[in-house]
Amino acid sequence: MTENKTKATDASVDEYLDSRANDHQLDDCRALMSLLNKITNQQPKMWGPSIVGYGSYRYTYKSGRTGEAPLTGFAIRGRELVVYLDCEGSSKPLLPKLGKHRMTKSCLYFKQLSDLDISILEQLVVDSIDIVKCRYG
Repeated sequence: MTENKTKATDASVDEYLDSRANDHQLDDCRALMSLLNKITNQQPKMWGPSIVGYGSYRYTYKSGRTGEAPLTGFAIRGRELVVYLDCEGSSKPLLPKLGKHRMTKSCLYFKQLSDLDISILEQLVVDSIDIVKCRYG
């Protein structure tokens, strides 16, 4: 089995943000950091070269593959920011109320935080963490 590339590292979150974010993104990243810290009560940690993660959990897939991942986190992806979360079940109806975004399986993409309803984003992150903890313990 191949080794998971996304692992917690000792890399500097500030250096990552300074190297990737434009001025507006940097402000949004700082606001996201404050929100995710409030929700998780965890300090940010780099996961791999480009994910700012909060907390962690161990997973085991049906295939037997195991690993560790952040409970939630975000990254800068070009002109967009992405928040990593699981939007299943009761949180899915919140997505249309969130604001201007696009959603893939576990990635919430948006251009600027001001396009989103922050209270909805907060609820989505809280729900996602609950889903992950319920699924993986």
